[in-house]
Amino acid sequence: LCPSAMSRRVVRQSKFRHVFGQPVKADQMYEDIRVSKVTCDSSFCAVNPKFVAIIVESGGGGAFIVLPLAKTGRVDKNHPLVTGHTAPVLDIDWCPHNDNVIASASEDTTVMVWQIPDYVPVRNITEPVVTLEGHSKRVSIISWHPTARNVLLSAGCDNLVILWNVGTGEMLLALEDMHTDLIYNVGWNRNGSLLVTTCKDKKVRVIDPRKQQIIAEKTKPHDGTRPIRAIFVADGKIFTTGFSKMSERQLGLWDLNNFEEPIALQEMDTSNGVLLPFYDADSSIVYLCGKGDSSIRYFEITDEAPYVHYLNTYSSKEPQRGMGFMPKRGLDVSKCEIARFFKLHERKCEPIVMTVPRKSDLFQDDLYPDTPGPEPALEADEWLSGKDADPILISLRDGYVPVKNRELKVVKKNILDSKPPPGPRRSHSTCDSDFSQPGLEEVLEEIRALKEMVQAQEKRISDLENKLCQFTNGTD
Repeated sequence: LCPSAMSRRVVRQSKFRHVFGQPVKADQMYEDIRVSKVTCDSSFCAVNPKFVAIIVESGGGGAFIVLPLAKTGRVDKNHPLVTGHTAPVLDIDWCPHNDNVIASASEDTTVMVWQIPDYVPVRNITEPVVTLEGHSKRVSIISWHPTARNVLLSAGCDNLVILWNVGTGEMLLALEDMHTDLIYNVGWNRNGSLLVTTCKDKKVRVIDPRKQQIIAEKTKPHDGTRPIRAIFVADGKIFTTGFSKMSERQLGLWDLNNFEEPIALQEMDTSNGVLLPFYDADSSIVYLCGKGDSSIRYFEITDEAPYVHYLNTYSSKEPQRGMGFMPKRGLDVSKCEIARFFKLHERKCEPIVMTVPRKSDLFQDDLYPDTPGPEPALEADEWLSGKDADPILISLRDGYVPVKNRELKVVKKNILDSKPPPGPRRSHSTCDSDFSQPGLEEVLEEIRALKEMVQAQEKRISDLENKLCQFTNGTD
């Protein structure tokens, strides 16, 4: 063989050439869940080291279900839901700095933030910790800031992106007049200093939210008319998925400093599901999950041509309705697990485990560099004033143990303090007209006392359960 033919046959070195996807056993799935049928390109599922949350069908309003990760098998049809929205829920996202806090966005134009207890509540959770109102049309996208505490982004069909301080319930910034049409997706970069957005006007924009400026934009990164998605990957590069003129699905890699020409542009296939990209910064792997596809394709992004290297495809028989992606600290490092997906079917949620097989039982340093932990690096006002900070990293050498339930405190001025309370609403047909005012106040007082008692008991149960966990962990 001539030397050039020899060199062409050299196989690219990568520790991720053999990543294997495997579904869990049947008893490790979550069965009997009525997954939402709303047409929306959201992932419908959010997971963290404690819980899996799934948007579900619900009569008269919007709801999602939250299950402790360990609560696999058939879900009781009376399992409590999180129900506070008056119209379907379109997106959910767990707070990266508090595993008991989740945000939901809805067709009812609001964003709600919820505290989920470590124990399974008896009744539906109906009271959010805070309701954020500022959009005039349905809200289809929410995303927490990666490094600043209590900063949450929402984007709605009013073409508006709003940043909130959840800790005060206040709007921090509204990015108006930047998008001329429906926003398809919004993503943060690693330290939360920039946003990338895609829009129905066929533009990808990179935005500095605090300066409220578009710092780079690319028109038609993909020529087709179907939705585009974009995420930040390492070194500030941007990864996109979209469609060609011939309706082939494409992926692209772009350099922010030279948005004109792609670093890489690859055709994939002619399916019509929008490809949802999930990126793992620790391994530089992008996983592509098409809605309605029955496969997950994954690619490694490197500095050598062709820059986006196809690794493998995990295939199954049934199409996915949505997909959750576990943060790194929720994975089992003893099994060399580098990613875990939660695939939604029509009536169940199926975890899929991605592993890199190794012969040794020792901790594999090269697979698990230090990864973002649950501590925020900044407060909301520090970030707003212009500070940036990279995520605070933790080692996974001994695995990650989730922290106990931490309360989200919202400190805001109560508008009711300045207004007299409205009189009781009642109609005479359903309510005895001589129902006296003192009687009503006594009933309300009694309800309040009972509520306090229930809350105290729930807290006691939670404390006892935490103690029990400590005992059982201590005896393992």
